[in-house]
Amino acid sequence: MAGLSISALLIRFTLGGLAVVVSTLVARKLGEKAGGIFAAFPAVYLAALLTASLDFGGTELISYSILLSKGAIVGMAINIVIAIIAGYLLPRKGWKSGLVQAVGCWFIISIIVVVFTSY
Repeated sequence: MAGLSISALLIRFTLGGLAVVVSTLVARKLGEKAGGIFAAFPAVYLAALLTASLDFGGTELISYSILLSKGAIVGMAINIVIAIIAGYLLPRKGWKSGLVQAVGCWFIISIIVVVFTSY
């Protein structure tokens, strides 16, 4: 993260925030299912790919893009699992407790994936 430019970070922040705003507006207008579909939009991943050219070039850019894409596949798979877990927990535990437990599950699953993939 120390090697990223300020402009790249600002673009990522803006696109990620914009995705949250759009998904909220869509959920209010079209319902929670449509909002959930928009909430799953991989804005951070796309912003990272778009801004990679600001920080890298040539073969380094290609290598970074491949590495980022492989990580995004794993991250998106984890998001699917967490969405299923949250869909189970939130109605049963309430939104506060269910959300905390779902985020806890995300953290544990993510740590496990990092440990097993870092070897």
